[in-house]
Amino acid sequence: MGNGSPGTPVVHGFPHLDTVRSAITALYRRLSPDCVHTYGTSLVPADAAFSDADDLHLGAQRVARALVQHLRLPDARMVVGFRTMEHAASVELTAGPEYFIELNDRFRTHRRDIGAALAHEITHVLLHRLGLEFPGTRANEILTDTVTTYLGAGWLLLDAFREDAVSRQKLGYLTPEEFGYVLAKRALVFDEDPSPWFTSPQAYTAYTKGRAQALHDLRRPPLTAAGWAGRRRYAKDRRYAQDHPGTVADPGVPYAFEPGGEGLRVSFPCPTCHQRIRLPVRGRVTARCGLCRTRLECDT
Repeated sequence: MGNGSPGTPVVHGFPHLDTVRSAITALYRRLSPDCVHTYGTSLVPADAAFSDADDLHLGAQRVARALVQHLRLPDARMVVGFRTMEHAASVELTAGPEYFIELNDRFRTHRRDIGAALAHEITHVLLHRLGLEFPGTRANEILTDTVTTYLGAGWLLLDAFREDAVSRQKLGYLTPEEFGYVLAKRALVFDEDPSPWFTSPQAYTAYTKGRAQALHDLRRPPLTAAGWAGRRRYAKDRRYAQDHPGTVADPGVPYAFEPGGEGLRVSFPCPTCHQRIRLPVRGRVTARCGLCRTRLECDT
């Protein structure tokens, strides 16, 4: 896991959004919608609570066990230690069932964030067992942050984000707003509101910005919930595609028109799992995503 040490500048915005969306698609493909839905309840704050009165090692083991159970790793045992290191945490990925996690020594006195660090590392173990990975260290870490969050433990990572006039801290590779985005995507699927769990005001602000981006995914054409400006642009692009078959799509819009044997077709990402959907251009239609099974009202 990245360092996120106090004093390191925090990147904001949505620079990794394409990789985050690819990670959500990959998760649904690897686990199946039914399996994803078994993670419908997030880790509760009490399971990650860690006070200064708790024994350091016993407390870390307790939180690790709660995360192992939450992430459905019943036969995995986590051994947690602390040492001086550059990064926030690391895990030794082996065949198991015992895994060794090392946390940065600074967590000895920043115990409230131990759960966040452990959540990321234990998700590494889950992905290792699933055989799910992205090429390259950065993309794979973004995958890990995304899966941690989508499966109900990553709100801890966002809550570890704190920023004021004299110090700042962030854990993980996603920006705070990207963590908020994935949390909001999860909240929309499971009808869950994570905002009461935040102890960091900056985390709540990032969540609201991420939620706005997630809601925007639901309002892009050809979805019927698209706004007037989007629908107008879509109609203009559709007419152009009909008059100029084979034209390359504008990379600035989420949809693309393709000629087909029975006429023009439109492809666009599912607002839930981001798998691309292809539909004939023939007006209003109810579609269902073949991957996550989300029901979509469209006007093609």
